[in-house]
Amino acid sequence: MGKKSAPTKAKEPIRMRFKNLTNGNQSIYLDYYSGGKRQYDFLKLYLIPERTAADKEANRQAMATANAVKAQRIVELQNAAHGFKLTNLKQKARLIDYLQAIAVEKKQEAGNEPRGQYQHFRALIKHIRQYSGEQTTFKQITKEYCSGFNEYLKTVENTIFKKGVSEIFTSGLLSENTRYGYIKNLNIALNRAVRDGILANNPLTLLPPQERPKRQLDNREYLTIDEVKQLVKTPCRKPIIKNAFLFSCFSGLRFGDIKALTWGKLQTDNDGKTVIRYTQKKTDKPEYLQLSDEALKFLPNRNGAKDNDIIYRLSNNGYTNETLKSWILAAGITKRITFHVGRHTNATLLLSLGVPIETVSKILGHSDIQTTQIYAKVIDKNKRAAVSKLDGLTD
Repeated sequence: MGKKSAPTKAKEPIRMRFKNLTNGNQSIYLDYYSGGKRQYDFLKLYLIPERTAADKEANRQAMATANAVKAQRIVELQNAAHGFKLTNLKQKARLIDYLQAIAVEKKQEAGNEPRGQYQHFRALIKHIRQYSGEQTTFKQITKEYCSGFNEYLKTVENTIFKKGVSEIFTSGLLSENTRYGYIKNLNIALNRAVRDGILANNPLTLLPPQERPKRQLDNREYLTIDEVKQLVKTPCRKPIIKNAFLFSCFSGLRFGDIKALTWGKLQTDNDGKTVIRYTQKKTDKPEYLQLSDEALKFLPNRNGAKDNDIIYRLSNNGYTNETLKSWILAAGITKRITFHVGRHTNATLLLSLGVPIETVSKILGHSDIQTTQIYAKVIDKNKRAAVSKLDGLTD
């Protein structure tokens, strides 16, 4: 009887290779066959000599991005060759590589800025890594896996990293809204994997609705008009951040839209009023917004700035929120305030002043009026709480 041969390892359809450059770096590229021809895909990613911890981290991120692109290219090749037929190779693809590919897409959609959905998918990757490890494949993604990940999120503490501080602070377990966001993004990824022919179905949809975290719609923080007045009177160590936040309170613009706002986007309509014509970064929708006189008070002096000059030169959202915290506390306000609360404040102020909800929805650029109704519910809840304080006064 002949000797059994060892099982043949499946050949990778795409190989990652490295080219030594004259400056000592290595260029990362992909080597594969497509249509019977050998192809090279230079990723414009580089490994540098590791002299410091920062060099090592830069190389780790470069390799993570390269692996993500490689995973995406494998899916594309398989789909081109076999349509959407499932293969063992696809099932062996790593979930983290696939999520990395989505994160890279989100970053490109945001103009190569590491914000928004890119950060959300990076956070999801961190938790997948902690829950099941780097090597988790799509073959392991079952209903039981999804249920276990959902339970894992209930045990995770919310960590806070402070710039320049080595300690890590915790503020209790993840909120239900945060857990909802992680499950939502995992669901997006698994639905895409079905479309890419990696999974036959999305096992996350098999979880009973009562097991999945639900978005809490009635706990949005906002500032009252008296609190806004107090902030106007309180100095801030970064005046540009103070003005930008108050501008948000009176315009309803998001952080990303204010950060990208240029002088040329401010125009004068036929009635002599100042308006903004811009494209929402979140929705990519063109918008037309009339500014109130209160909002105009918090614009900096133009001082001959050109149309394409940025109005508010802001750092990243994290640094801005850290600055806001100290300013808010100095004003004697104990609410948990982030820059986005300016948008919430604008919505609740308008509704409190009797502006129709349909008008508020248009001002905020909501595509669905149900999103605006969240703010109306917040106001109704607070009205009920205020009225209930009268209960028992004559007992």
